[in-house]
Amino acid sequence: MFARLGRWCHDRRRLVLGAWVAVLLLGGAVAGAAGNDFRDEFNLPDVESKVGFDILDESFGGEGTGIVGTVVFRADQGVDDPEVQEAVTSVLALFDDVPEVVRIESPYDADGGRLISSQGPGAGQIAYANIELDPDIPFPRAEEIRGDVVEALPEVEGLRIELGGFIFAEFEEPSSEILGLAFAIVILIAAFGSVLAMGLPVGVALFGIGLGTTLVGLLSNVMSVPDFATFLGIMIGLGVGIDYALLIVTRYREQLHGGHTVREAVGTALDTAGRSVLFAGTTVVISLLGMLLMAVSFVQGLAVAAASVVAVTIAASLTLLPALLGFAGERVELTRWRGLIAAGLVALGLVGVGLGLTPLVVAFPVAGVVLVAGLFVGPLKRQVIHRPPRPHDETLAYRWSRMIQHRPWTTALLSAAALCVLAIPVFSLRLGFSDESNFPEDTSTRQAYELLVEGFGPGFNGPLLMAAPLPDGADLDAVAAVTSAIDADPGVAFVSPAQFDDPAAPSAVVWNVVPTTGPQEVETTRLVERLREEVLPPLEGAIGTDVAVTGGVAVNIDFSHYLSSRMPYFLSAVLLLSFLLLMVVFRSLLVPLKAVLMNLLSIGASYGVIVALFQWGWLSDLTGVAPAPIEPWAPMMLFAIVFGLSMDYEVFLLSRIREEWHRTGDARTSVADGLAATAKVITAAAAIMVFIFGSFILENDRVVKLMGTGLATAILLDATIVRMLLVPATMELLGDRNWWLPRWLDRLLPTLDVEGHAEPVLDLTVPVDGGEAEPEAESTLVGGD
Repeated sequence: MFARLGRWCHDRRRLVLGAWVAVLLLGGAVAGAAGNDFRDEFNLPDVESKVGFDILDESFGGEGTGIVGTVVFRADQGVDDPEVQEAVTSVLALFDDVPEVVRIESPYDADGGRLISSQGPGAGQIAYANIELDPDIPFPRAEEIRGDVVEALPEVEGLRIELGGFIFAEFEEPSSEILGLAFAIVILIAAFGSVLAMGLPVGVALFGIGLGTTLVGLLSNVMSVPDFATFLGIMIGLGVGIDYALLIVTRYREQLHGGHTVREAVGTALDTAGRSVLFAGTTVVISLLGMLLMAVSFVQGLAVAAASVVAVTIAASLTLLPALLGFAGERVELTRWRGLIAAGLVALGLVGVGLGLTPLVVAFPVAGVVLVAGLFVGPLKRQVIHRPPRPHDETLAYRWSRMIQHRPWTTALLSAAALCVLAIPVFSLRLGFSDESNFPEDTSTRQAYELLVEGFGPGFNGPLLMAAPLPDGADLDAVAAVTSAIDADPGVAFVSPAQFDDPAAPSAVVWNVVPTTGPQEVETTRLVERLREEVLPPLEGAIGTDVAVTGGVAVNIDFSHYLSSRMPYFLSAVLLLSFLLLMVVFRSLLVPLKAVLMNLLSIGASYGVIVALFQWGWLSDLTGVAPAPIEPWAPMMLFAIVFGLSMDYEVFLLSRIREEWHRTGDARTSVADGLAATAKVITAAAAIMVFIFGSFILENDRVVKLMGTGLATAILLDATIVRMLLVPATMELLGDRNWWLPRWLDRLLPTLDVEGHAEPVLDLTVPVDGGEAEPEAESTLVGGD
């Protein structure tokens, strides 16, 4: 089937390319008309913070349940200065006509004195206003509101006005994928020695992420998809798109080198590498969709969005790429100096765009000049001469494998020990959300946060709410006792008096609590746990009801705990399914068991690096990352993506090893042959992914940095320590036992062939629409860059 698909796409390449272009344009038009509705929704089950929000909705009109942004200001002349008051009031008036604004609390209201700092160096000079927004407001709309306010900010001497809160945070769209693309161009040219062969994977990846991210925008209108999903899709799509196309193009070129026609080479490449791509890509999709088990809309939206981009990229690799190979023909082997120089200049220009270095952008028009001049200037028209490929047993990879196989115990133990050492920080992993103190220092969000800390203390950025329904005839003295008990806790800086929904006949009560520590601090988490487990339970009997600790900080804590509790189910499902799939594919028990264990080692090591850099703050001077908890959804997302991507290399490497084992029957030599045949493409694919993902460490956004660093680290460890050290060492130790499978189990398992058939396709005719088949003309090496 795969060979027929490859030949069909080759024969009808104009139709296939036209269909992809049409779908891409049509999808873009539909997405532009429909727009998007990105939003973060935490549909938590009946955890305590949700119970508290329900009480606030029912008895207090939803006050405190929305998304709150702040307008923070500092006036050297004092916030009571008439000019300052007039300026700030004019800014707050801008929110009056915004329909998404639920409530405005101003320091100039009758009861607004509590919003003005009364102690410390900022006493009387720092104040803030709360802007509560509808919880369903999309981020693009919040960004629009913020932009309108920033443009209208007045200029008054001695007055600083900053917008705080995540909802008003500045978010700069990542541009580091441009850097990753530049590195990919250089690596592909170095690996292939051909500009055209380089352009095919890049083109397929761009088609995949173009249509995939369009699909993500459309999905946001029918399900809860966070805004970050688009950038995650670009990050993953660019990496896997180039990776998958690289595997297929490599196998295609091998077939050309073996003397096959273009049509035969395309069919065989799809029948071998294409199978591996489909299987590996399906594993990525399954891993991502495993996050649906978490039953949280925010996480499910991320999972479906990322899986959609990967699925589209797989489709492009299996249909669009064969068509493009049909256009390229044997010219994929030909490179002229004009093309090579122009490609290098394009990569240099992309670096300039990614780093904001304007002088380097001039490389783009220079590349065009080189291409035009190459049509007339003799040296630029010359073909780049490549050395013929070495036999497998003379390659560095073959010699490396034999060296490892001579010392299997030493290599296996040292490699496993290295990964275990890197994984040690995982035992200190703390899940939670970072706060505004992790934004870059020059942002208004960070400066608003620091003004509030200076004027009111760190806990003011993450207040708690406690709510309780009151039974008829509730003891109000017991309610007052709750206030006293909360105030006596050393982690509480301030607690408001009890506020009733109806002072004459109260049916619900709420308290505002300000901790002594910031929202992301472990002491704040301990305060919430202490209030719930120690402080409140002894008093609830006297009131006759339970008191719920809620608010944004409590929601984040509950969300983290909930995801942690669901994590084992997700991990177990992905690991079990991967084990079963690999067992069916490779007809072995030990090979899939080793694959699962080694992938766990590499992922654990990458988690350790993440904890050290992002939670402990190691190398913060270089990374620009301030210490904070690890976002609770990030380990799951990293696991799903990395576990799936690592299967790319696992399937590609082991399928070649098994292919050699079937051919020779020698379990040890087949390891070296398989590694020699795949080392170059695995190294190139991994290097591309490492640079694409690693380039995101240059972004300002902490979450983008974290995901890029985690993915780059995991891929680097997997492609080096695991594939180049652990795999050959363990395969040598087990020998023929690698492929052992009980006969009764072999009879029960379905047959799933991902190796395909590398033999020549003895079909030398090309179907002609509406007529008989006619012989295919041999391609000639003409033109091309």
